Amino acid sequence: MKIDLSINTNLARTILTAFIKSEITRADYSRAVINLSGGLDSALSLALTVEALGAENVLALRLPYRTSSPDSLEHAQLLVDQFKVRSETIDITPMVDPLFERDPQMSKTRKGNLMARARMIVLYDQSEVFKGLAVGTSNKTEILLGYSTQWGDSASAINPIGDLYKTQVRQLSQALGVPQPIIDKAPSADLWEGQTDEGELGFTYAEVDQLLYLLVDERYSPQECVEAGFDAKFVDVVVKRVRRSQFKRMQPPIAKLSNRTVGYDFLYLRDWGT
Repeated sequence: MKIDLSINTNLARTILTAFIKSEITRADYSRAVINLSGGLDSALSLALTVEALGAENVLALRLPYRTSSPDSLEHAQLLVDQFKVRSETIDITPMVDPLFERDPQMSKTRKGNLMARARMIVLYDQSEVFKGLAVGTSNKTEILLGYSTQWGDSASAINPIGDLYKTQVRQLSQALGVPQPIIDKAPSADLWEGQTDEGELGFTYAEVDQLLYLLVDERYSPQECVEAGFDAKFVDVVVKRVRRSQFKRMQPPIAKLSNRTVGYDFLYLRDWGT
């Protein structure tokens, strides 16, 4: 079963730039800060944010570790030059190496989580310096699969691309003029040498986007997805990932004791007519 995930890029562009502008001004800000990895997702978030706020109101951060790919820095610089935004390059190596040294047996996953959270610290620190809100770079596929570090690369004040599957991110990036080398390269969090998203996940974004669309957008049951032609083991793996990563997609649950519990009963936008 082949599913068409193409989007109206002009409409998506209009909606997402309006979202960025309205959400940032609603919070009484006019500026934004983005961690620019050199990858496709952050490239699209940058392009949309520049269109929404103007290049002078956007700060792009390059936050390499000593083993980061030179291509990542070069591609981030391509974007800085093309979109004419301010940028800062801050090496996170001195932040994380002392933690790595405490445990020589530390796994790649732990190291990756530490690097992602160190970058979050810098993002929010520079957000205060620049007086801009942190703009997120996680797409819908990653969010559903839990393929992110909680309070790391998933942390942001607003996320303009979180309702776009990875294949749709590629479509919209093409429409917004993101450089072709960034669109074409293998997706990677660049956490260690040779690391790729699809290598870690065990399947391609093209494959999983089709399945997730049926499960989430079309509300198919797992069995209906199998009947539609998807491999049963693949469906099982994906469904389990989505289920067990639900905690990453929520604010921490608050135990209810009072009459007006934050998040359950108190929503100021509703209560105060704002």
